[in-house]
Amino acid sequence: MLTDADCRNAKCPSGKARHRLSDGAGLYLEVSPAGSRRWFWRFYPAGKEDRLALGSYPEVTLKAARAARDAARRLHKAGTHPRQARQVEKLAKTSNRESSFEAVAREFHATQRSGWSDTYAEKWLRLSERNLFPWLGALPLRDVSAPALLATLRRVEARGAHNTAHELRQYAGQVFRLGIATGRCDRNPAADLADALKPANVRHMGAVLQPGRAGALMRDLDGYAGQPVTRAALLMSALTFQRPGNIRAMEWAEVDAEAELWTIPAVKMKRTVHGKVNGRPHLVPLAPQALAVLAELRPLTGHGRYVFPSLLTGEECMSENTVRAALRRMGYGNEEMTAHGFRAMARTLIAENLPDIHADAVEAQLAHGKAGPLGMAYDRAEYLQQRRDLMTKWADYLDRLREGAKVIALQGRAA
Repeated sequence: MLTDADCRNAKCPSGKARHRLSDGAGLYLEVSPAGSRRWFWRFYPAGKEDRLALGSYPEVTLKAARAARDAARRLHKAGTHPRQARQVEKLAKTSNRESSFEAVAREFHATQRSGWSDTYAEKWLRLSERNLFPWLGALPLRDVSAPALLATLRRVEARGAHNTAHELRQYAGQVFRLGIATGRCDRNPAADLADALKPANVRHMGAVLQPGRAGALMRDLDGYAGQPVTRAALLMSALTFQRPGNIRAMEWAEVDAEAELWTIPAVKMKRTVHGKVNGRPHLVPLAPQALAVLAELRPLTGHGRYVFPSLLTGEECMSENTVRAALRRMGYGNEEMTAHGFRAMARTLIAENLPDIHADAVEAQLAHGKAGPLGMAYDRAEYLQQRRDLMTKWADYLDRLREGAKVIALQGRAA
C-alpha cells in the first residue's frame, strides 16, 4: 500500500522507460523519466489485460485515485467496461452542452438572422445574453421549467422593464419550439406564462386627433419660423402620413413631379429582409399641395440627393430629432404630438370625417401589410387612382381645417 510520501517522492530510476508503484487491487502510480506521475488501474476484461487512466498526481490524490479505482471496479463487476462508460459520460456531457438553453438559443438565432433585419437580430441576441443566458444558459433545455423561466423573467420585471419581459418570453418560446422540433425538449414552458407576467406598458405616441386641434396644428406648421427645410418636412409629414424615417430619407430621384408620385424603394420600407429584397416599392401619390411644398423646396435642396438633408452636413438625410425638436419649439409636448403622430392623425380623421374613403385604401397608403391576396392587391399599381383620390381629399381636408372651416364629425362607415 502506498502512502502520500511514497507518491510525493516517487522517481523513475535512471535508464528505465517508466517506474510503477503498486497500491493494490490493480491501482498503481506510473512515473516517467521526465517526472510525470499518472494513476492507472489494471483490470482484465475477457481475460485480457487492460488499464484505465485515472489522472495525474498530485491533481488526483492517492485517496481520490483509490475512490476512482473502486468505482471502476464496481462497473467492471456489473459487466460494464469502465472505458466505455467514461466515453458515454463524455458524450452525454457534450450532448448536454449542445442541448443547453444557450446553445439552442444561439442555434435558433444563427438560423433565423438571415431573414431578420440587422437591428432585430442584434436586439434578440443582446437581450438574451443579458437577461436569459446568465440564469438559464447552462441548463439542458428539457430541464428548464416554467417556474425557472418565470423567475428569470421576473428579474426583468423587477427593473420595471415589463415590455422587455414579454419580449423575452417570446424569444424563449422560439427556442423551446426549436428544441421540440429537434428532439432536445418535449414541451414549451414559455406558453404557460402568458398570464403570469405583468401587462406590457403599451405607450401610444402622441398625436393630434381632433379636427379643431389639427387645424391649429396646420396653421402652426404654415407659420413655422425655423429652417425652411424643417418646415417642409413637417408639412410633408402631414400631407403624406408616411413613416418618419421614410420622409427623412426621401430622395429627389424618388419623386416624379410629372406623374405626381413618390416611389419609396422596397429596401427602405419596414419589412422583413425578404420583403426588402423581393417586395414591390411603396407608391405615395402626391396631392397638389404636396407638390407645391416640393417645388418650393427644390431650389434649396434639389442639387443634392436628399429632399430633406441634414442641417449640419448636407450629405446625410435629416436627423430623427429635427422634426421632434421643431414640434417642441412650437409648443407640442411629446405626449401631445410626435413625428409618428401624423400617421395616427391621418388614420383617425380620415375614418371619422371622410367616410367615402375605404379603410383598406388608407391602410395600404399607411403601408400596413394585410394578409391574403386581397390585402396584397391594395399595393398594386392598378389601385393607384384610389390612392390619388385619397391623398387629394386628405390634403383638401387639411386646407379646410387650417382655414378654420366648421367641420362636423361624421360616423365613418364600416370597412
